[in-house]
Amino acid sequence: MKIFIGSDHRGFQLKKKVHDALKGLGHEVKDMGTHTESTSCDYPEIALQVAREVVRHPGSRGILLCMTGIGHSIAANKVPGVYAALVYNKEAAALSRQHNDSNVLVLGSKFVDETGMLEIIKIWLSTEFEGGRHLRRKEQIQNIEKEFSKKGPIASES
Repeated sequence: MKIFIGSDHRGFQLKKKVHDALKGLGHEVKDMGTHTESTSCDYPEIALQVAREVVRHPGSRGILLCMTGIGHSIAANKVPGVYAALVYNKEAAALSRQHNDSNVLVLGSKFVDETGMLEIIKIWLSTEFEGGRHLRRKEQIQNIEKEFSKKGPIASES
């Protein structure tokens, strides 16, 4: 499987380990940055790069790492066709695939240790989307996405 990975400076060390683990499992891995932990970087740029590549390569997946994962998940989910799931445990990893067909996994190093993170990734990569009633819900999400990606941000009421 083709997997695009990215991190901010806070997830850099962990990203290197995840990259090597994924390669060891036989996946094609493309590192979208950052490439140093010594310089602070803006996570939305990394999330956008990973999200764009996942959309451009159907059947691929993305993994984003940072301290909490919150910002990465918000940014990645702005890209139409990306379904980024912020996951802190194995059960959520499986459910994000079974029920939501997530294609980007977001992990926070503050909340998941290295061993747990690698287990989460393996489960997420090997779990299939169940379809059925979940397909109907995914299609509803896609309809929302289509409606608002055409209009841009909702105007606030003043």
